[in-house]
Amino acid sequence: MLANFLNKSKPINFITLLIVFFVDFVPTLYFAFFTDGFTGDKLLKSILLLFLFLFIFFLYNFIIAKNKLTFDNSYAYFLFTLLIIPILPNLIDYKILILASIYLLFIRKIYSLRSEKNVLEKLFDSGFWLGILCIQEPFFILFILLIFVAALLHKKINIHTLLVPIIGLITPLFIYFTYFFWVDKTEEFINLFKLHLNFDVQVYAQTKYFWLTTILLLFTTLAAFLKSTKVLSINNTFRKSWILLIVNFMILIFFLLFLPEKNGSELIFIWFPASIILTNGIELIKKKALKNGVLYFFLISSILFSLLR
Repeated sequence: MLANFLNKSKPINFITLLIVFFVDFVPTLYFAFFTDGFTGDKLLKSILLLFLFLFIFFLYNFIIAKNKLTFDNSYAYFLFTLLIIPILPNLIDYKILILASIYLLFIRKIYSLRSEKNVLEKLFDSGFWLGILCIQEPFFILFILLIFVAALLHKKINIHTLLVPIIGLITPLFIYFTYFFWVDKTEEFINLFKLHLNFDVQVYAQTKYFWLTTILLLFTTLAAFLKSTKVLSINNTFRKSWILLIVNFMILIFFLLFLPEKNGSELIFIWFPASIILTNGIELIKKKALKNGVLYFFLISSILFSLLR
């Protein structure tokens, strides 16, 4: 049964789920690059995209395992893979995959604050990665709130913890500005940070994205409620990480609404907290039949959504 297979975090699980991903990745790559012929340049682009996906999967699993965001199982990675498959055609893009990679590097520093080691270094790094994200998409500035919430939850609020992430944020922006100043194009730098709000969510009204986001929000909200009733009554490290996950998820909802350009690929950012929250909900299910039912529901839904191009 599926629940038994995913019940432990083993290398075979990782490999099996990669194979599941490849089953959809290969034809998607073919239709994106090779319908009009095969060239070495296209092959190189395909390999680069594959390495970006592998890096994202590896970093995703590393963050979960290192910070103990779930029990020792493969449910989260299973759900993350299933959520990526329906939006895979939109993810065949270097920019979005690089942004997702940097986002996970940023998130890694945020959740690692659960440890008392190198706090200021982690805060600076989180601000630095956020600054790089803001260069690509200014609306990432919303995540400065996540840094301060993380510092507050782990009781590390003082003048140093407030200033260090801001310094980290400013550092890549200053370096980027210096380049534009050197080539006498400071106006272009200023134009990068002119925010253009776009509340047009018509892309999510499409059949695939409507049902995908609706099911995600319903199940994630239910899982968050059920898990919170147990977690919030106990004052431990996971409680702080859980609150951070909920805040992360909520910020991402606003982030997705504010984005000026939407095509569905941006959903990869919200898949991180959503898959972990869902996993924590699934872990509460005691009856294996029900747990298997939920897992198969997500598997079948992913297949059906992936067919809606």
